[in-house]
Amino acid sequence: MDGDFRTAFVREPNSLRHHPALVLNADYRPLSYYPLSLWPWQEAVKAAFLERVTIVAEYDAYVRSPTTEIRIPSVVVLKDYVKPQKRVAFTRFNLFLRDEFLCQYCGSTGDLTFDHVVPRARGGRTSWENVVAACSRCNLSKGSRTLSQTGMTLRKPPRQPGAEELKNMGRRFPPNHLHETWRDFLYWDAELEP
Repeated sequence: MDGDFRTAFVREPNSLRHHPALVLNADYRPLSYYPLSLWPWQEAVKAAFLERVTIVAEYDAYVRSPTTEIRIPSVVVLKDYVKPQKRVAFTRFNLFLRDEFLCQYCGSTGDLTFDHVVPRARGGRTSWENVVAACSRCNLSKGSRTLSQTGMTLRKPPRQPGAEELKNMGRRFPPNHLHETWRDFLYWDAELEP
């Protein structure tokens, strides 16, 4: 797979390529950082029309009908607070995010899959505590053997992440495109300019 794996992993719908709206919870924080909570401009305009969101920033672009001209929203805030989930779903994406899109054996970033630390053939379960991100090379080399049999070591022990921990981990991977109106609402782990 060419390009940055973590960018290629999240498929971007065509409708998000032009004028997406950053969606903030009622507390003015993004619903999610990775993937960043974005709506197509059509959804943002519809939600504003239905008075479900407040528009806090707009693009310099308009959408027009025969009777109306509306600036396209670039940042919207939900009027009703959405309580964040406390339980983290065990998905391939969340597993890769927990492991920072790195092979937990060699540290490479390309061609990631997942590996059972204790192989399923030896009674290993598919769980947060037994599955790690692994590159294809390390996964094939380990096979259905244990770590002690292969001499391989893990970068960090696998464990179930908390929702806030995973959210903060997502902040470490800013998307390729950040519109200037979004910057005041996103707090990426980057040094501030003086």
